[in-house]
Amino acid sequence: MRNLDITTLRSFMAVADNGGVTRAAGFLHLTQSAVSMQLKRLEELLGQQLLDRSGRTIALTGSGEQLLAYARRIVKLNDEAIGRLTDQVYEGEIVLGVPHDIVYPSIPQVLQRFHAAYPRVRVQLISSYTRNLKEQFSKGKIDLILTTESTSTEDSETLAERPLCWIGAPNGSAWRQRPLPLAYCLHCAFRPKVVAELDKMDIAWDLVVETESDRTVEATVAADLAIQTMIEGTEPPHLAQIDHGGSLPELPVQMVNLYGAEVTGSHIVAEMSGFLRQAFSTVSTPLAAPHWHAA
Repeated sequence: MRNLDITTLRSFMAVADNGGVTRAAGFLHLTQSAVSMQLKRLEELLGQQLLDRSGRTIALTGSGEQLLAYARRIVKLNDEAIGRLTDQVYEGEIVLGVPHDIVYPSIPQVLQRFHAAYPRVRVQLISSYTRNLKEQFSKGKIDLILTTESTSTEDSETLAERPLCWIGAPNGSAWRQRPLPLAYCLHCAFRPKVVAELDKMDIAWDLVVETESDRTVEATVAADLAIQTMIEGTEPPHLAQIDHGGSLPELPVQMVNLYGAEVTGSHIVAEMSGFLRQAFSTVSTPLAAPHWHAA
């Protein structure tokens, strides 16, 4: 009887989730060679090739996809059993604050992985704009916050630097109109910078939507009635980056900053911070929709 090893399955899952051995090794705090050796032993044990290494990036084979589903169930049951039968069970609650515009696609993945590791810890997610999150954090109402800011700060840790980009409907034409129709949330910190850049290029603009609702902005942009700006890689699938060919100004880089990682000394807060670092470390990897050439 051959037996699957939990540690090896964790490495296999990390490679699948992170798109390669290098990032998986960093996430697991192992060397690349150690992770590669574990994967090799797993393939030899099963007599199956689990990873397709023929391309520039590593992908799962059909057998790898099947094993991944089993691996998630096996590891989850292992962690649940260990958690319930030992004293190392962490309970409690973390309040996590994240700006609306960077919740997707990373935060659902973070919540899922954290829950698998700490099933008895409740995570309360608060989604708001950066200024409000910082105010709530300063009052001790939120344990950890992410922010989108133009600079790093002394009391925060910068997890990623990503440029703002112009966002519109796929194959849309609203970006060609003058005045340029814009849609923004009322408290969006990006808007003053965007307007300043448009004014520098003498591009007339019109704020056709100003609302408290992100959904209203998205619906307007998806209908090709206006455009907006978002941090690169955070646009939802029904919107797309605009390939304007220089017709619109280049936009500044934004920092994704983490506050609270070193404040409480709590183990579960430190662990959540680690999950957030890993999720936002893929700076150069597209996270969502591809570029579209707007017609």
